[in-house]
Formats: sequence, C-alpha cells, structure tokens
Amino acid sequence: QVQLVESGGGLVQAGGSLRLSCAASGSSFSINTMNWYRQAPGKQRELVAAISSGGRRNAADSVKGRFTISRDNTKNTVYLQMNSLKPEDTAVYYCFTKWAGVDYWGQGTQVTVSS
Repeated sequence: QVQLVESGGGLVQAGGSLRLSCAASGSSFSINTMNWYRQAPGKQRELVAAISSGGRRNAADSVKGRFTISRDNTKNTVYLQMNSLKPEDTAVYYCFTKWAGVDYWGQGTQVTVSS
C-alpha cells in the first residue's frame, strides 16, 4: 500500500511561484518513478512532469522552462517548483506513482492563478 500526500497549493497572481510537495509512504520510494498530473475544470487530467529513480526528468511542453520536478529520497518526497505561473496553470495537481502494478494517486492540491 502506498500513500501520497500533496501540499503547497494555493492562490497566486500571474507571474508568481509556488512549490508543491508530495510525501510518499509505504513503498520503496527511491526506486519509483514519481509524477505530477493536473486537471483543470472541464478538461482531462494531463501529465505535467515526471522524475525517474535515477533523476531523469520529463516535462510537458506547456511547462518546460517554468516548472521543475525534483525529489529527495531521504525524505521520500517529490517536489514541483512552479515559476512564472499563468492563469492557464489553474488546476488540481495530483501526485502519482505506480507500485507493484497498482496506480496510486494523492488527494490533489488546488492551484489557482489569478490574472
């Protein structure tokens, strides 16, 4: 069983920054690929960024150069640093991983960017 708990969302003005955190428990965190997804109202959930156990990163084109994913295996935590936020980044952000063939999602954290 894996538990993922996100934090760090909130309301920010366009151009501002936020850092999301996702604390994981219940698995060998260091060997999991960790992901951030987001879902805006009326839209499908989309992959924002991912980081492998070895630290290899991927990010959606829409956030490249603005968002950075990182991880601290000593704290079993993955982060999403979000800079130069835009109103279109408004969404619920979810942490996701797969362990032993099972998908695990966090409860989500709301990010709202005002124009």
